[in-house]
Amino acid sequence: MQNISSYHTAFVAYLEDKIQVKEPATLYDPIHYFLDLGGKRLRPLLTLMTADAFNGDYKHALNAALSIEIFHNFSLIHDDIMDDAPLRRGQHTVHEKWDVNTAILSGDAMLIMAYQLFEFYDPHTFRELAKLFSKTALEVCEGQQYDMDFETRDDVSVEEYLKMIEFKTAVLVGAAMKMGAIVAGASQEDQDHIYEFGRLLGVAFQLQDDYLDAFGDPESFGKQVGGDIIENKKTFLYLKALEFSTEEDQLQLQHLFGITPTDATEKIETAKQIFQSSGSADATRKEIENYTNMAFAVLDELSIPEDKKDLLKEFGNDLMNRRV
Repeated sequence: MQNISSYHTAFVAYLEDKIQVKEPATLYDPIHYFLDLGGKRLRPLLTLMTADAFNGDYKHALNAALSIEIFHNFSLIHDDIMDDAPLRRGQHTVHEKWDVNTAILSGDAMLIMAYQLFEFYDPHTFRELAKLFSKTALEVCEGQQYDMDFETRDDVSVEEYLKMIEFKTAVLVGAAMKMGAIVAGASQEDQDHIYEFGRLLGVAFQLQDDYLDAFGDPESFGKQVGGDIIENKKTFLYLKALEFSTEEDQLQLQHLFGITPTDATEKIETAKQIFQSSGSADATRKEIENYTNMAFAVLDELSIPEDKKDLLKEFGNDLMNRRV
């Protein structure tokens, strides 16, 4: 297997070569702009790495990897519209730089482009990739809807929240890895196991993202600390704090997550104090560890050499420690 930087270099070069300048510019320029914003490209790297792990030529998986990356970015463009977000990766969002109609249409074009990339594979592989992609894309939409529904609900359960992040985030991680296995011709059993590894790791990653949003280092985290608190998002931290807190702290937390002060500094600090004093912060760290360990346990079921399992585990550890 290659190292992560090799996969990244190969993928970025392929993306730049494949995404050509086309007309009308008003449709394609926003696509180029958004894809050029970069990011860690984690999902396509997982596709390439998995193809390699199952003794496939990872370069043969580049179209599947690009499909995953284009779909992920399409979903971000539409998410930004729904959230009315002004910035993405420190730059203007597409609907801010152009307008909402342009962002919707360019996003739609990206979804079609993602499907087109499967046409480079033989009929059996095309069918399997398209079937997985369609299932995953619909689940991501369901996860986004759950997320929006939760904004107006005061009775969200931990189980519902975990289902939401599984659909909105984790299934795409699982699909990225299963696509690599499909392209490599892995057995159905191995395909299912690597999907489960990715899904579980995806849940752990999102829970860690929730935790770092409140308690992370802003420089290494790469986002504004306390953003979820400012936006009144009912994360795992919030839900567990409600479950563990005294009635007084419950009322204070519910009050905090019902206001939008101009200066949110005090709101953020008070919420974080409740997260810690209630035991919610500790419970979240334990749940991250639990999902990570469940993901690593799945690796034992894969019919690949131990050294390749170790590399996948190393990647998982690097991902959870934000080194990739």
